[in-house]
Amino acid sequence: MKFLFYTIFFLSLGFFSCKTNSTEKTDTFKVWGNCEKCKVTIEKAVNVDGVIEKEWNIESKLMTVKFDTTKISLNGIQQLIAKAGYDNDVYYGDDYAYAKLPACCQYDRKPFELK
Repeated sequence: MKFLFYTIFFLSLGFFSCKTNSTEKTDTFKVWGNCEKCKVTIEKAVNVDGVIEKEWNIESKLMTVKFDTTKISLNGIQQLIAKAGYDNDVYYGDDYAYAKLPACCQYDRKPFELK
């Protein structure tokens, strides 16, 4: 009888202690670029710990990321993309990195205020 009591007790303890808040978040934002090479570079830029899924759409210029909020922030992801030379909703791409992009990846850049 004690065995049954302890079994039920520990199972219920495990059931009620399950974490219900997820630290995963999905966000979408705009990243300027032109082609398949851009897609590879942009997605590679966020290939870091904490980013679970990433997808940049060439036609819509939208980047969708699923990430662990305990390891990286949306702001951090956008900074990584800017460091790779690509402008996004929040950050202007690094000029030096942009200049090193292949010619097909260099898009018409606008002043940041106009984006």
